[in-house]
Amino acid sequence: MNRLQTFWATQRQFFTPFVVLLLVIMFIVEFVKGAILVSILPIYMKSALGITTFIIGWTMALQYIGDNLFRSPIGWLIDKVGYRPVMLTGIVLTFLSVVILVTFSNHYWIMLACTLLGVGTSPLWPCVITGATESAGEKATGTTMSVVYISWLSGVGLGPVVINFFIADSYTPAFRVLIGLMAICVVVTFFLPGRRRDAADLKTLVHDFKERKGPAEAGGGNVFVRQLDKMRRYLDEANRSLNVGWAFYAALFAQTFAIGLLTPVLTLYARTVLQLTPSQYSLFLVAGGAITVLCLIPVGKLVDRWGVRPFINTGLLLSAGSLLTFTYIRSVSLVLVLVALLGIGYALIIPSWNALIASVVPKEKRGAIWGFFLTIEGSGNVIGPIVSGKLWDTLGHRSPFVASGLVLATLFVLQLFIFARRKVMVR
Repeated sequence: MNRLQTFWATQRQFFTPFVVLLLVIMFIVEFVKGAILVSILPIYMKSALGITTFIIGWTMALQYIGDNLFRSPIGWLIDKVGYRPVMLTGIVLTFLSVVILVTFSNHYWIMLACTLLGVGTSPLWPCVITGATESAGEKATGTTMSVVYISWLSGVGLGPVVINFFIADSYTPAFRVLIGLMAICVVVTFFLPGRRRDAADLKTLVHDFKERKGPAEAGGGNVFVRQLDKMRRYLDEANRSLNVGWAFYAALFAQTFAIGLLTPVLTLYARTVLQLTPSQYSLFLVAGGAITVLCLIPVGKLVDRWGVRPFINTGLLLSAGSLLTFTYIRSVSLVLVLVALLGIGYALIIPSWNALIASVVPKEKRGAIWGFFLTIEGSGNVIGPIVSGKLWDTLGHRSPFVASGLVLATLFVLQLFIFARRKVMVR
């Protein structure tokens, strides 16, 4: 009975209005982003514009570059100015990127829109991860990460599936849906709280204001340069508080690099190699995503109870094996089985891997450290699509999937070094 009461108390502590708002924003933004990047742009750019897969990969990469460039400073901004102004700026830029996609068809404009989409969505993960872990506390990290990733996967998975029903002879109805969703997201963002400041914060703000005001009145000094220097010193101090080795940073990159290798080619492979109809492809997306979502909460609770290591090991081996054999199977039913195994593999990896990351984050600099880690992870999403497009054009359609499987196998080896160094079990 006490255990049940503790469980419900944890759930109430986590599902505050603030966290619910963050999860709603994440779902809507990822729905729009998934619809654009998975269902609309790859086929449109390949069939309508006739450009190479390599250029499509670069277009996808521009989105990730825009996202990745601002994650570390955004983590710092969250700590300093709060959630509402940071997230609202990002949502408005995301809205603008959708408007550009609706208005212009030239591929240069599409590339600009993808860049703005990345910049606009860059506050999303630092805000959600920081807010969610802050609300949940230290004892339910695996479950917290599971809930966050359910919101993300639901948006990413449903976006490409649902938007297909609005694509017929024209993309106009689909874009209207996306614009409507982004308008709702802008409204929701206004309800996010600002940063609560204690007395020490207020004294720091007054001191900073006086420090800025004095040199400005004297005609000397540069406020912008001083703020950049302050941010750099803050991030350096946060980095020194970490106790991680080279394998940890390499693993951060490898995890998202493996996913980035698949981003620009999944739809192309399904439609041009497997010759799947849009409805069949939607079934594959739903199957893989639904299995992952259904497994996340149970796995998250098991991670909180038993630790991260067995789930990371099993998930990496299962996912790597599925990807290495994926393109050598042509039977649609067997491919569906592999998709299901891949979904289970990622359901094992996601809460355990992110619980491991959360275990090294000092809570007093949570926003900055998460922004720093997400920047490293994001670089894998930047480089992955570029490499993937080149592999597809030069070595054939199998190469991106084999490369992704090999990267996950390498990640399995890297995490052995991580545990050998830290011997961390997240409880």
